Amino acid sequence: MITTAITEMFGVKYPIICGAMMWLCKPPLCAAISNGGGLGNITAANYETEQDFRNAIHEARELTNKPFMVNVTILPSVRITGDMHKMYLRVCAEEKVAGMEISGMPIDKACGMAYIDLLKKAGVKLFHKVGSVRHAKHAEKVGYDGVYAAGIEEGGHPLDDDVTTMVLTPRIIESTRFTVVTVGGIGNGVTMAGALTLGADGVMMGSRFIATKECPVHDNVKQELLNRKEMDTALICKSLKLQGRALKNECVDQILAMEADGGKFEDLLPFISGKRILEAWDQGNVEHAPMMVGQSIGFINDIPTCKELLDRMAKECESQIEKVYAKIHT
Repeated sequence: MITTAITEMFGVKYPIICGAMMWLCKPPLCAAISNGGGLGNITAANYETEQDFRNAIHEARELTNKPFMVNVTILPSVRITGDMHKMYLRVCAEEKVAGMEISGMPIDKACGMAYIDLLKKAGVKLFHKVGSVRHAKHAEKVGYDGVYAAGIEEGGHPLDDDVTTMVLTPRIIESTRFTVVTVGGIGNGVTMAGALTLGADGVMMGSRFIATKECPVHDNVKQELLNRKEMDTALICKSLKLQGRALKNECVDQILAMEADGGKFEDLLPFISGKRILEAWDQGNVEHAPMMVGQSIGFINDIPTCKELLDRMAKECESQIEKVYAKIHT
């Protein structure tokens, strides 16, 4: 058994958390991960009305009696407004969700300290996904319960400080006094063991959960991830100060070429829009859109159920730690 601050905080079997994934982290996948012993995720930006968002939380609770996380990403968006960010936070407090993953701007700066107070009074555990020590210290100062230490290896939008997971995790641990979850490059039990050895209390991953039976993406996407390796991602949108790591494909090549030629936001928008990404996930056209995945795709070599993946990761993690212990005590 692996016991950490995360397993104790949430009462879960494994300290393995699903990260936010636009269009994918909905109740069925969320529940499958939580029922498998981890912490599933509902990504708030999938829902544009309060009722739809609240219904998603209720649906997840019908599918699992286990805790799960809710993500709210507070970044400039064409579709999601500041009022919607506040609505998501308020509903999470009213529904008393187990925990929240906040990405982008911290709650206090984007929406006000009143929302942190509201969530804490409701018993919601707050984690901010950060890519630097300075941001982790801010989260600690304003009352978050912990951080996700997200290295440059992660899919999605790593901070442009470009610090690796191997460095970021111990730097945040030595610089703060609260719970740290490692993000970026996690895809199996060996990398999980590495994170715990660095001092983390858990791991968060997204890309690996795409290649599971319960993930609602076209099978072409899952098969593509099986065929790709760790060098098959690229950082895009650096020119917009919103860098993201995505699978190398025709669309990503176009985006990089446009950036090199000085393309502006309005030029890039048709290629990076959420609608385009949704079409790619649903239709299985792996060249059509920037699919936000991390370097951990190198660890993907099968398509298990979420429970099979979680059970296997835990066994691999324990085995790896035992191997290290044996080396030290030989």
